[in-house]
Amino acid sequence: MRHDSDGNVVRLARDKDGHPVIQRYTANERSNHWFTAILFILLALSGLAMFHPAMSWLYALFGGGQWTRILHPFFGVVMFVSFMLLALRMRAHNRFEPGDKQWLRQMDDVLANREDKLPKVGKYNAGQKVLFFALVVCMIVLLLTGIVIWRQWFSHLFPIGLIRFSALLHAFFAFVIIMAIIVHIYAGLWIKGSIGAMTRGFVTYGWARKHHPRWFDEVMRKGDR
Repeated sequence: MRHDSDGNVVRLARDKDGHPVIQRYTANERSNHWFTAILFILLALSGLAMFHPAMSWLYALFGGGQWTRILHPFFGVVMFVSFMLLALRMRAHNRFEPGDKQWLRQMDDVLANREDKLPKVGKYNAGQKVLFFALVVCMIVLLLTGIVIWRQWFSHLFPIGLIRFSALLHAFFAFVIIMAIIVHIYAGLWIKGSIGAMTRGFVTYGWARKHHPRWFDEVMRKGDR
């Protein structure tokens, strides 16, 4: 058992074949992540059903149009709480550092998998940090605009102009967050081993050394405390 640069305990173990592995995500982090992911899917599908008549067939997944309109905002509140708990868990490793700007400037090397030419990456690279803060902003805006347009409870408290503007803003940021999650999924599939890290919690030494060398060095350098 070792610690990372923020003092968090990181377990070292071996996989079923006896190869050494390093813990990247705890069981609580993984369950928090997948619970949020399930809620996102429910929100995206119910939101798309209400967004355009061409997607109205999605109402059937939630028991009809009335139930979809009832459930969607509740899904949103629960997802916001779940996501913010996850963000609090991961915020320490998502602070921007001097090497992150250089990482973003070398996007051609990133896309070409020339990771040896990039600045040493900590637990998360600059792209992951940008995604993290984009999701935080989207979640806050979606919550606030969602409250304004939540007709059953709150819309009578706001002027119609604000409600209409909030509806447009809500749709725009919903589109942004859906695109961001698609990028997140694609990146997870693109970097082999990333999905396994969030399902099993552990990565191999080779994976950590290749994709997040500074994080790997920090964990290996800090002995038991």
